Amino acid sequence: MTRQIFLAVDLGAESGRVMAGHWEGQSMAIEEVHRFSNGPIEIAGTHRWDVLRLWNEIQKGLALSGKKFGDAIRSVGVDAWGVDYALLSKSGELLGMPYCYRDSRTRGVMNRMFDRVPRDEIFAETGVQFMEINTLPQLWAANERNPEILAVADCFLTIPDFVNWCLAGVRVCEFTNATTTQCLNAQTRGWATGMIEKLGLPTRMFPEVVPPGTKLGRLRDEVAGMTGLANTSVVAPATHDTGSAVVGVPAEATGTTKWAYISSGTWSLMGLEAQQANLSRRAMELNVTNEGGVDGCYRLLKNITGMWLLQQCRKAFEDRGSRFEYGDLVALAEKSESFRSLINPDAPAFLNPPDMPEAIRQFCLKTGQPAPESAGAFARCVLESLALKYAMVLGWLEELSGDRVEVIHIVGGGSRNDLLNQFTANACQRTVLAGPVEATTMGNLLMQARAVGEIGSLAELRRVVRQSAPVKRFEPEARSIASWSDAMERFRSLP
Repeated sequence: MTRQIFLAVDLGAESGRVMAGHWEGQSMAIEEVHRFSNGPIEIAGTHRWDVLRLWNEIQKGLALSGKKFGDAIRSVGVDAWGVDYALLSKSGELLGMPYCYRDSRTRGVMNRMFDRVPRDEIFAETGVQFMEINTLPQLWAANERNPEILAVADCFLTIPDFVNWCLAGVRVCEFTNATTTQCLNAQTRGWATGMIEKLGLPTRMFPEVVPPGTKLGRLRDEVAGMTGLANTSVVAPATHDTGSAVVGVPAEATGTTKWAYISSGTWSLMGLEAQQANLSRRAMELNVTNEGGVDGCYRLLKNITGMWLLQQCRKAFEDRGSRFEYGDLVALAEKSESFRSLINPDAPAFLNPPDMPEAIRQFCLKTGQPAPESAGAFARCVLESLALKYAMVLGWLEELSGDRVEVIHIVGGGSRNDLLNQFTANACQRTVLAGPVEATTMGNLLMQARAVGEIGSLAELRRVVRQSAPVKRFEPEARSIASWSDAMERFRSLP
Protein backbone atom coordinates (compact mmCIF):
# COMPACT_ATOMS: atom_id res chain seq x y z
CA MET A 1 0.00 0.00 0.00
CA THR A 2 0.99 3.65 -0.40
CA ARG A 3 2.83 5.07 2.59
CA GLN A 4 0.73 7.31 4.77
CA ILE A 5 1.95 9.79 7.37
CA PHE A 6 0.12 10.82 10.53
CA LEU A 7 1.40 13.65 12.72
CA ALA A 8 1.21 13.71 16.53
CA VAL A 9 1.63 16.89 18.54
CA ASP A 10 2.65 15.70 22.01
CA LEU A 11 2.87 18.36 24.71
CA GLY A 12 4.40 17.63 28.11
CA ALA A 13 5.32 19.71 31.11
CA GLU A 14 9.03 19.69 30.18
CA SER A 15 8.95 19.55 26.38
CA GLY A 16 6.79 19.31 23.31
CA ARG A 17 7.25 17.45 20.06
CA VAL A 18 5.86 17.03 16.60
CA MET A 19 6.19 13.35 15.67
CA ALA A 20 5.55 11.61 12.36
CA GLY A 21 4.06 8.15 12.18
CA HIS A 22 4.87 6.08 9.10
CA TRP A 23 1.96 3.72 8.42
CA GLU A 24 2.20 0.91 5.89
CA GLY A 25 -0.66 -1.28 7.03
CA GLN A 26 0.81 -3.50 9.75
CA SER A 27 2.99 -1.35 11.99
CA MET A 28 3.64 2.28 12.87
CA ALA A 29 7.22 3.60 12.77
CA ILE A 30 7.75 6.85 14.67
CA GLU A 31 10.09 9.69 13.72
CA GLU A 32 10.73 12.89 15.64
CA VAL A 33 10.39 15.95 13.41
CA HIS A 34 10.66 18.84 15.87
CA ARG A 35 11.27 19.08 19.61
CA PHE A 36 11.01 22.17 21.79
CA SER A 37 11.20 23.01 25.46
CA ASN A 38 8.31 23.75 27.75
CA GLY A 39 7.85 24.75 31.35
CA PRO A 40 5.87 27.20 33.45
CA ILE A 41 6.87 30.86 33.40
CA GLU A 42 6.85 32.96 36.57
CA ILE A 43 5.21 36.36 36.23
CA ALA A 44 3.82 38.66 38.93
CA GLY A 45 3.91 35.88 41.48
CA THR A 46 2.06 33.38 39.29
CA HIS A 47 3.03 30.34 37.20
CA ARG A 48 1.70 30.36 33.62
CA TRP A 49 2.04 28.43 30.37
CA ASP A 50 3.31 30.34 27.35
CA VAL A 51 0.82 28.81 24.94
CA LEU A 52 1.61 31.34 22.21
CA ARG A 53 5.22 30.18 22.09
CA LEU A 54 4.04 26.57 22.13
CA TRP A 55 1.72 27.29 19.21
CA ASN A 56 4.58 28.93 17.30
CA GLU A 57 6.74 25.83 17.85
CA ILE A 58 3.90 23.55 16.76
CA GLN A 59 3.57 25.50 13.51
CA LYS A 60 7.32 25.14 12.95
CA GLY A 61 7.02 21.39 13.40
CA LEU A 62 4.09 21.16 11.02
CA ALA A 63 5.94 23.22 8.40
CA LEU A 64 9.00 20.96 8.68
CA SER A 65 6.71 17.95 8.31
CA GLY A 66 5.09 19.47 5.24
CA LYS A 67 8.47 19.98 3.56
CA LYS A 68 9.56 16.45 4.40
CA PHE A 69 6.45 14.39 3.72
CA GLY A 70 4.20 16.56 1.54
CA ASP A 71 0.93 15.02 0.35
CA ALA A 72 1.54 11.76 2.24
CA ILE A 73 0.32 13.45 5.44
CA ARG A 74 -3.26 12.40 6.26
CA SER A 75 -3.98 14.09 9.59
CA VAL A 76 -2.64 15.66 12.76
CA GLY A 77 -3.71 14.94 16.35
CA VAL A 78 -2.85 16.61 19.66
CA ASP A 79 -2.35 15.19 23.14
CA ALA A 80 -1.27 17.05 26.28
CA TRP A 81 -1.50 17.06 30.06
CA GLY A 82 -4.84 17.42 31.83
CA VAL A 83 -6.51 19.88 34.24
CA ASP A 84 -5.12 23.16 32.83
CA TYR A 85 -7.23 25.30 30.51
CA ALA A 86 -7.51 28.36 28.31
CA LEU A 87 -10.43 30.79 28.11
CA LEU A 88 -11.66 32.53 24.96
CA SER A 89 -13.90 35.57 24.58
CA LYS A 90 -16.92 35.50 22.30
CA SER A 91 -14.83 37.02 19.50
CA GLY A 92 -12.02 34.50 19.94
CA GLU A 93 -9.57 36.49 22.05
CA LEU A 94 -7.38 34.52 24.44
CA LEU A 95 -8.24 35.76 27.95
CA GLY A 96 -4.88 35.78 29.68
CA MET A 97 -2.05 33.26 29.71
CA PRO A 98 -3.26 29.91 31.11
CA TYR A 99 -2.24 29.11 34.67
CA CYS A 100 0.02 26.16 35.43
CA TYR A 101 -1.47 23.54 37.77
CA ARG A 102 1.46 24.08 40.14
CA ASP A 103 0.50 27.71 40.72
CA SER A 104 -0.13 28.52 44.37
CA ARG A 105 -3.56 30.13 43.83
CA THR A 106 -5.36 26.86 44.62
CA ARG A 107 -3.73 26.31 48.04
CA GLY A 108 -6.48 25.78 50.60
CA VAL A 109 -9.42 26.44 48.28
CA MET A 110 -10.94 22.95 48.46
CA ASN A 111 -12.26 23.42 52.00
CA ARG A 112 -14.06 26.57 50.86
CA MET A 113 -15.51 24.60 47.94
CA PHE A 114 -16.73 21.88 50.30
CA ASP A 115 -18.57 24.50 52.36
CA ARG A 116 -20.69 25.13 49.25
CA VAL A 117 -20.87 21.57 47.83
CA PRO A 118 -19.81 18.62 50.03
CA ARG A 119 -16.91 16.40 49.02
CA ASP A 120 -19.06 13.27 48.66
CA GLU A 121 -21.50 15.11 46.38
CA ILE A 122 -18.69 16.25 44.08
CA PHE A 123 -17.25 12.73 43.90
CA ALA A 124 -20.65 11.12 43.28
CA GLU A 125 -21.09 13.51 40.37
CA THR A 126 -17.62 13.42 38.80
CA GLY A 127 -15.73 10.40 40.16
CA VAL A 128 -12.54 12.47 40.18
CA GLN A 129 -9.96 12.36 42.95
CA PHE A 130 -9.47 15.47 45.07
CA MET A 131 -6.30 17.37 44.27
CA GLU A 132 -5.71 21.10 44.54
CA ILE A 133 -4.35 21.06 40.98
CA ASN A 134 -7.67 19.94 39.49
CA THR A 135 -9.53 22.25 37.14
CA LEU A 136 -12.49 22.66 39.49
CA PRO A 137 -10.36 24.16 42.32
CA GLN A 138 -8.57 26.24 39.69
CA LEU A 139 -11.87 27.69 38.48
CA TRP A 140 -12.93 28.37 42.08
CA ALA A 141 -9.63 30.18 42.66
CA ALA A 142 -10.07 32.10 39.40
CA ASN A 143 -13.53 33.22 40.54
CA GLU A 144 -11.99 34.48 43.79
CA ARG A 145 -8.95 36.15 42.25
CA ASN A 146 -9.93 37.08 38.67
CA PRO A 147 -13.76 37.20 38.54
CA GLU A 148 -13.67 39.75 35.73
CA ILE A 149 -12.05 37.15 33.44
CA LEU A 150 -14.66 34.47 34.10
CA ALA A 151 -17.38 37.09 33.67
CA VAL A 152 -16.51 37.57 30.00
CA ALA A 153 -15.30 34.03 29.20
CA ASP A 154 -17.32 32.53 26.36
CA CYS A 155 -15.42 29.27 25.85
CA PHE A 156 -13.48 26.93 28.13
CA LEU A 157 -10.90 24.68 26.43
CA THR A 158 -8.40 22.28 27.94
CA ILE A 159 -4.85 22.72 26.66
CA PRO A 160 -5.07 20.19 23.78
CA ASP A 161 -8.54 21.49 22.89
CA PHE A 162 -7.07 24.99 22.69
CA VAL A 163 -4.43 23.74 20.26
CA ASN A 164 -7.17 22.05 18.22
CA TRP A 165 -8.95 25.40 18.09
CA CYS A 166 -5.72 26.98 16.84
CA LEU A 167 -5.46 24.24 14.21
CA ALA A 168 -9.03 23.87 12.99
CA GLY A 169 -11.07 26.66 14.59
CA VAL A 170 -13.38 24.18 16.36
CA ARG A 171 -14.56 24.86 19.93
CA VAL A 172 -15.06 21.43 21.52
CA CYS A 173 -13.67 19.47 24.47
CA GLU A 174 -12.57 15.89 23.85
CA PHE A 175 -13.94 13.36 26.37
CA THR A 176 -10.72 11.98 27.90
CA ASN A 177 -9.34 15.39 28.81
CA ALA A 178 -12.75 16.71 29.82
CA THR A 179 -12.95 14.00 32.48
CA THR A 180 -9.78 15.33 34.16
CA THR A 181 -11.49 18.66 34.89
CA GLN A 182 -13.72 17.44 37.75
CA CYS A 183 -16.48 19.28 35.90
CA LEU A 184 -17.94 16.34 33.94
CA ASN A 185 -20.73 14.05 35.15
CA ALA A 186 -19.33 10.51 35.14
CA GLN A 187 -22.72 8.92 34.41
CA THR A 188 -24.26 11.24 31.83
CA ARG A 189 -20.80 12.07 30.40
CA GLY A 190 -21.91 15.66 29.96
CA TRP A 191 -20.94 18.75 31.96
CA ALA A 192 -22.05 18.67 35.62
CA THR A 193 -23.86 21.97 35.21
CA GLY A 194 -25.95 21.69 38.39
CA MET A 195 -22.89 21.15 40.59
CA ILE A 196 -20.93 23.87 38.78
CA GLU A 197 -23.73 26.36 39.31
CA LYS A 198 -23.96 25.48 43.02
CA LEU A 199 -20.30 26.48 43.26
CA GLY A 200 -21.15 29.86 41.77
CA LEU A 201 -19.23 29.22 38.55
CA PRO A 202 -20.46 30.00 35.01
CA THR A 203 -21.61 27.08 32.86
CA ARG A 204 -22.20 28.90 29.56
CA MET A 205 -18.51 28.59 28.63
CA PHE A 206 -18.36 24.79 28.49
CA PRO A 207 -18.54 23.55 24.88
CA GLU A 208 -19.70 20.28 23.33
CA VAL A 209 -17.90 17.14 24.50
CA VAL A 210 -16.78 14.85 21.67
CA PRO A 211 -15.42 11.27 21.84
CA PRO A 212 -11.80 10.33 21.07
CA GLY A 213 -11.35 9.68 17.37
CA THR A 214 -13.57 12.60 16.31
CA LYS A 215 -12.66 14.26 13.01
CA LEU A 216 -12.57 18.00 13.63
CA GLY A 217 -12.19 19.14 10.02
CA ARG A 218 -9.37 20.55 7.97
CA LEU A 219 -6.66 22.95 9.09
CA ARG A 220 -7.51 26.64 9.12
CA ASP A 221 -6.64 28.17 5.74
CA GLU A 222 -3.91 30.34 7.24
CA VAL A 223 -2.33 27.36 9.03
CA ALA A 224 -2.48 25.21 5.89
CA GLY A 225 -0.90 28.01 3.89
CA MET A 226 1.91 28.61 6.38
CA THR A 227 2.74 24.91 6.84
CA GLY A 228 2.08 23.63 3.33
CA LEU A 229 -0.43 21.06 4.64
CA ALA A 230 -3.30 21.89 2.31
CA ASN A 231 -5.00 18.49 2.48
CA THR A 232 -4.45 17.66 6.14
CA SER A 233 -7.32 17.09 8.54
CA VAL A 234 -7.38 17.39 12.33
CA VAL A 235 -8.40 14.40 14.44
CA ALA A 236 -8.94 14.46 18.20
CA PRO A 237 -7.31 11.26 19.50
CA ALA A 238 -7.45 10.61 23.22
CA THR A 239 -6.22 14.16 23.81
CA HIS A 240 -5.27 13.51 27.44
CA ASP A 241 -1.70 12.21 27.23
CA THR A 242 -2.41 9.39 29.67
CA GLY A 243 -5.48 8.45 27.64
CA SER A 244 -3.31 8.11 24.54
CA ALA A 245 -0.63 6.26 26.53
CA VAL A 246 -3.17 3.66 27.69
CA VAL A 247 -4.35 3.22 24.09
CA GLY A 248 -0.67 2.48 23.36
CA VAL A 249 -0.37 -0.27 26.00
CA PRO A 250 0.58 -3.51 24.16
CA ALA A 251 -1.84 -5.64 26.21
CA GLU A 252 -3.29 -8.90 24.96
CA ALA A 253 -6.78 -10.19 25.75
CA THR A 254 -5.72 -13.60 27.08
CA GLY A 255 -8.67 -15.22 28.78
CA THR A 256 -9.09 -14.01 32.35
CA THR A 257 -5.64 -12.45 32.66
CA LYS A 258 -5.96 -8.95 34.11
CA TRP A 259 -3.47 -6.18 33.59
CA ALA A 260 -2.75 -2.80 35.07
CA TYR A 261 -0.77 0.06 33.58
CA ILE A 262 1.63 2.69 34.82
CA SER A 263 2.09 5.64 32.49
CA SER A 264 5.44 6.75 33.82
CA GLY A 265 6.65 10.30 33.35
CA THR A 266 6.58 13.50 35.40
CA TRP A 267 3.51 11.88 36.95
CA SER A 268 2.96 8.14 37.35
CA LEU A 269 -0.61 7.28 36.44
CA MET A 270 -1.45 3.76 37.64
CA GLY A 271 -4.75 2.15 36.84
CA LEU A 272 -7.10 -0.32 35.18
CA GLU A 273 -9.56 -0.11 32.32
CA ALA A 274 -13.23 -0.42 33.33
CA GLN A 275 -16.54 -0.13 31.52
CA GLN A 276 -18.06 2.24 34.08
CA ALA A 277 -16.77 4.81 36.54
CA ASN A 278 -16.37 3.53 40.09
CA LEU A 279 -18.29 6.02 42.24
CA SER A 280 -18.24 3.97 45.44
CA ARG A 281 -17.56 5.48 48.85
CA ARG A 282 -14.44 3.30 49.09
CA ALA A 283 -13.12 4.79 45.84
CA MET A 284 -13.63 8.25 47.32
CA GLU A 285 -11.90 7.24 50.56
CA LEU A 286 -8.89 5.97 48.59
CA ASN A 287 -8.96 9.18 46.51
CA VAL A 288 -8.72 7.35 43.20
CA THR A 289 -10.03 8.88 40.01
CA ASN A 290 -12.10 7.91 36.98
CA GLU A 291 -10.78 9.30 33.71
CA GLY A 292 -12.28 8.73 30.29
CA GLY A 293 -10.86 6.23 27.86
CA VAL A 294 -11.45 5.02 24.33
CA ASP A 295 -14.66 3.28 23.21
CA GLY A 296 -16.60 4.63 26.18
CA CYS A 297 -14.47 2.99 28.86
CA TYR A 298 -13.12 4.58 32.01
CA ARG A 299 -9.64 4.44 33.45
CA LEU A 300 -9.81 3.79 37.19
CA LEU A 301 -6.49 5.19 38.34
CA LYS A 302 -4.41 6.99 40.89
CA ASN A 303 -2.21 9.99 40.18
CA ILE A 304 1.18 9.40 41.81
CA THR A 305 3.95 11.97 41.86
CA GLY A 306 6.41 10.30 39.51
CA MET A 307 9.72 11.21 37.91
CA TRP A 308 9.11 14.83 38.95
CA LEU A 309 10.94 13.92 42.16
CA LEU A 310 14.05 12.78 40.29
CA GLN A 311 13.79 15.61 37.74
CA GLN A 312 13.81 18.22 40.48
CA CYS A 313 16.63 16.50 42.36
CA ARG A 314 18.69 16.53 39.18
CA LYS A 315 17.94 20.22 38.67
CA ALA A 316 18.98 21.02 42.26
CA PHE A 317 22.22 19.05 41.89
CA GLU A 318 23.00 20.97 38.71
CA ASP A 319 22.30 24.30 40.46
CA ARG A 320 24.95 23.24 43.01
CA GLY A 321 27.49 22.50 40.30
CA SER A 322 27.04 18.73 39.88
CA ARG A 323 25.60 17.74 36.52
CA PHE A 324 24.10 14.24 36.19
CA GLU A 325 22.31 12.53 33.36
CA TYR A 326 19.36 10.40 34.48
CA GLY A 327 21.36 7.28 33.65
CA ASP A 328 24.11 8.48 36.00
CA LEU A 329 21.65 8.90 38.86
CA VAL A 330 20.18 5.45 38.28
CA ALA A 331 23.66 3.88 38.25
CA LEU A 332 24.53 5.65 41.50
CA ALA A 333 21.23 4.57 43.03
CA GLU A 334 21.92 0.93 42.19
CA LYS A 335 25.16 1.11 44.22
CA SER A 336 23.55 2.85 47.21
CA GLU A 337 22.24 1.24 50.39
CA SER A 338 18.76 -0.22 50.05
CA PHE A 339 15.75 1.00 52.08
CA ARG A 340 17.81 3.49 54.09
CA SER A 341 15.35 6.35 53.57
CA LEU A 342 11.76 6.29 52.31
CA ILE A 343 9.31 9.07 51.45
CA ASN A 344 5.66 9.35 50.55
CA PRO A 345 5.92 10.61 46.95
CA ASP A 346 2.55 12.32 47.24
CA ALA A 347 3.27 14.30 50.40
CA PRO A 348 2.35 18.00 49.89
CA ALA A 349 5.97 18.97 50.58
CA PHE A 350 6.98 17.55 47.18
CA LEU A 351 4.42 19.31 44.97
CA ASN A 352 6.66 22.25 44.04
CA PRO A 353 9.43 22.86 46.60
CA PRO A 354 12.22 25.34 45.81
CA ASP A 355 14.77 22.62 46.60
CA MET A 356 13.67 19.00 46.17
CA PRO A 357 16.68 17.32 47.89
CA GLU A 358 16.18 19.57 50.90
CA ALA A 359 12.46 18.75 50.97
CA ILE A 360 13.32 15.04 50.93
CA ARG A 361 15.93 15.52 53.63
CA GLN A 362 13.49 17.35 55.90
CA PHE A 363 10.79 14.71 55.35
CA CYS A 364 13.19 11.94 56.35
CA LEU A 365 14.36 13.77 59.48
CA LYS A 366 10.80 14.55 60.56
CA THR A 367 9.85 10.87 60.20
CA GLY A 368 12.82 9.63 62.22
CA GLN A 369 14.87 8.35 59.30
CA PRO A 370 18.44 9.08 58.24
CA ALA A 371 18.48 11.70 55.50
CA PRO A 372 20.11 10.85 52.15
CA GLU A 373 23.57 12.33 51.84
CA SER A 374 24.62 11.66 48.25
CA ALA A 375 23.06 11.94 44.80
CA GLY A 376 22.83 8.16 44.60
CA ALA A 377 21.14 7.93 47.99
CA PHE A 378 18.55 10.54 46.99
CA ALA A 379 17.87 8.70 43.73
CA ARG A 380 17.57 5.33 45.53
CA CYS A 381 15.17 6.86 48.05
CA VAL A 382 12.97 8.19 45.23
CA LEU A 383 12.94 4.98 43.18
CA GLU A 384 12.28 2.63 46.09
CA SER A 385 9.55 4.92 47.40
CA LEU A 386 7.86 5.03 44.00
CA ALA A 387 7.89 1.23 43.72
CA LEU A 388 6.36 0.91 47.18
CA LYS A 389 3.65 3.43 46.30
CA TYR A 390 2.89 1.42 43.16
CA ALA A 391 2.48 -1.71 45.29
CA MET A 392 0.13 0.11 47.65
CA VAL A 393 -1.98 1.46 44.80
CA LEU A 394 -2.05 -1.97 43.14
CA GLY A 395 -3.71 -3.31 46.28
CA TRP A 396 -6.33 -0.54 46.14
CA LEU A 397 -7.10 -1.22 42.47
CA GLU A 398 -7.51 -4.94 43.09
CA GLU A 399 -9.79 -4.22 46.04
CA LEU A 400 -12.00 -1.89 44.00
CA SER A 401 -12.17 -4.10 40.91
CA GLY A 402 -12.40 -7.46 42.67
CA ASP A 403 -9.80 -8.88 40.27
CA ARG A 404 -6.20 -9.92 40.77
CA VAL A 405 -3.78 -8.18 38.43
CA GLU A 406 -1.28 -10.58 36.83
CA VAL A 407 0.76 -8.21 34.67
CA ILE A 408 1.78 -4.55 35.05
CA HIS A 409 2.52 -2.66 31.83
CA ILE A 410 4.85 0.33 32.30
CA VAL A 411 4.84 2.73 29.37
CA GLY A 412 6.25 6.17 28.71
CA GLY A 413 9.65 7.71 29.38
CA GLY A 414 9.96 6.10 32.81
CA SER A 415 9.79 2.64 31.22
CA ARG A 416 13.45 3.06 30.26
CA ASN A 417 14.44 3.01 33.93
CA ASP A 418 15.35 -0.65 34.36
CA LEU A 419 16.11 -0.25 38.06
CA LEU A 420 12.67 1.20 38.80
CA ASN A 421 11.07 -1.49 36.63
CA GLN A 422 12.78 -4.21 38.65
CA PHE A 423 11.93 -2.48 41.93
CA THR A 424 8.29 -2.38 40.77
CA ALA A 425 8.27 -6.10 39.96
CA ASN A 426 9.80 -6.83 43.38
CA ALA A 427 7.52 -4.54 45.38
CA CYS A 428 4.33 -5.63 43.59
CA GLN A 429 5.36 -9.29 43.17
CA ARG A 430 4.03 -9.20 39.61
CA THR A 431 5.46 -9.52 36.12
CA VAL A 432 6.34 -6.12 34.67
CA LEU A 433 6.37 -5.48 30.93
CA ALA A 434 8.15 -2.23 30.10
CA GLY A 435 7.53 -0.35 26.88
CA PRO A 436 6.85 1.20 24.55
CA VAL A 437 8.61 4.40 25.57
CA GLU A 438 6.52 6.28 23.01
CA ALA A 439 3.17 4.84 24.09
CA THR A 440 1.50 8.27 24.14
CA THR A 441 2.62 9.13 20.62
CA MET A 442 1.80 5.62 19.42
CA GLY A 443 -1.71 5.82 20.87
CA ASN A 444 -2.23 9.26 19.34
CA LEU A 445 -1.08 8.18 15.87
CA LEU A 446 -2.97 4.89 15.83
CA MET A 447 -6.21 6.57 16.91
CA GLN A 448 -5.82 8.85 13.90
CA ALA A 449 -5.26 5.83 11.67
CA ARG A 450 -8.37 4.27 13.17
CA ALA A 451 -10.38 7.45 12.58
CA VAL A 452 -9.66 7.32 8.84
CA GLY A 453 -10.50 3.61 8.61
CA GLU A 454 -7.05 2.02 8.59
CA ILE A 455 -7.61 0.10 11.88
CA GLY A 456 -10.74 -1.48 13.34
CA SER A 457 -11.03 -2.48 16.99
CA LEU A 458 -8.99 -1.42 20.01
CA ALA A 459 -7.69 -5.00 20.21
CA GLU A 460 -6.43 -4.71 16.63
CA LEU A 461 -4.84 -1.36 17.46
CA ARG A 462 -2.93 -2.90 20.38
CA ARG A 463 -1.80 -5.74 18.17
CA VAL A 464 -0.21 -3.08 15.96
CA VAL A 465 1.51 -1.63 19.04
CA ARG A 466 3.03 -5.06 19.82
CA GLN A 467 4.27 -5.31 16.26
CA SER A 468 5.72 -1.82 16.28
CA ALA A 469 7.69 -1.50 19.53
CA PRO A 470 9.86 -3.74 21.73
CA VAL A 471 8.83 -4.70 25.26
CA LYS A 472 11.18 -5.71 28.09
CA ARG A 473 10.17 -8.24 30.77
CA PHE A 474 10.96 -8.05 34.50
CA GLU A 475 10.10 -10.82 36.95
CA PRO A 476 10.00 -10.54 40.76
CA GLU A 477 13.21 -11.68 42.44
CA ALA A 478 12.36 -14.37 44.98
CA ARG A 479 15.23 -13.39 47.26
CA SER A 480 13.79 -9.90 47.63
CA ILE A 481 10.34 -10.74 49.00
CA ALA A 482 11.18 -10.38 52.70
CA SER A 483 13.11 -7.11 52.36
CA TRP A 484 10.38 -5.46 50.26
CA SER A 485 7.70 -6.70 52.66
CA ASP A 486 9.58 -5.16 55.60
CA ALA A 487 10.02 -1.91 53.68
CA MET A 488 6.29 -1.81 52.94
CA GLU A 489 5.51 -1.93 56.66
CA ARG A 490 7.71 1.14 57.17
CA PHE A 491 6.23 2.83 54.10
CA ARG A 492 2.65 2.42 55.29
CA SER A 493 3.44 4.37 58.46
CA LEU A 494 4.66 7.47 56.59
CA PRO A 495 2.41 10.55 56.66
